[in-house]
Amino acid sequence: MQHVSILVPRGQYSIVNIGGAFQILNWASDMFFNQSRQPLFQVELVGIGTPSPDADGFYTITPQKTLDQIKRTDLIIVPAVHGNLEQVMKENRPLMEWVVSQHRQGAEVASMCIGAFLLASVGLLDGKKCSTHWGHAGELAESFPNVQVVAENIVIESGGIYTCGGAYAFTNLLVYLIEKYGGRELAVITAKSYMIDIDRGSQSPFTIFVGQKSHQDETVLKIQQEIECNFSTAVTIETLAAQHAITRRTLERRFKKATGNSILEYLQRVRIEAAKRKLESGSFQVNETMYSVGYSDPKSFREIFKKFVGLTPVEYSQKYTKRVA
Repeated sequence: MQHVSILVPRGQYSIVNIGGAFQILNWASDMFFNQSRQPLFQVELVGIGTPSPDADGFYTITPQKTLDQIKRTDLIIVPAVHGNLEQVMKENRPLMEWVVSQHRQGAEVASMCIGAFLLASVGLLDGKKCSTHWGHAGELAESFPNVQVVAENIVIESGGIYTCGGAYAFTNLLVYLIEKYGGRELAVITAKSYMIDIDRGSQSPFTIFVGQKSHQDETVLKIQQEIECNFSTAVTIETLAAQHAITRRTLERRFKKATGNSILEYLQRVRIEAAKRKLESGSFQVNETMYSVGYSDPKSFREIFKKFVGLTPVEYSQKYTKRVA
């Protein structure tokens, strides 16, 4: 039997992550017991203290155990904690030092959504690949350069550390863990019972591209605005460089440093985001959408769209187009 510690951190923790993990893992354990007459998990809520109110005072969870009462555990689940991430990492330092100690003793660790920031804050993700909510992936990569952020993936396992994408992607992580500990059949039954899309591998279809503008390079900011306003027309790097009295090589270097994308990648992302919105509206066919955002080659459009979205334009349209009743 595996002992599972679901952490109740300090701050504005995700009651959905905590409650959902507690319910689904216990359900799977009961199902496993019915089949094998052996329990799969012993699941306990663990906190620094008890009770543990959230930072806004909306709700309180009473952990079953405190850190000092858990001498050894097999799997630790770290939920998302919202708010000021720097403050969240600071006030949960004692909690994460306990996680590090348990990991050294052999415990595996799974973080949900932006819970990855807590793991990164104590070096547990150094040199490892990880996932997190797509909207925070850039911030995680910038804050912790030793972490290999792979925001496209729903679930990533790396050296006994599990991370997952944002929001309800945590259910995919739970099914993944259930399969590891209890087998494929149990994972499938759990997924069906909770209507979880098993084996979903990418969160790219859910990504909304928002230009990276937290930097201070005024020239790059102006070029980003120009691209976003004129994405459907032909844009050349030479023209942009000449307009701003800068060499192409210098512009490309500064743009990449500021945004994390090359100029071409940024243009492609802006175009594809516009294409997604047009397809979602239901007012545009795929070919109309392609031409309206600046592409003329169907094969190229399809490949670029799938690269960033994980689906073809047709697949995306079928999945997300607004239907008229």
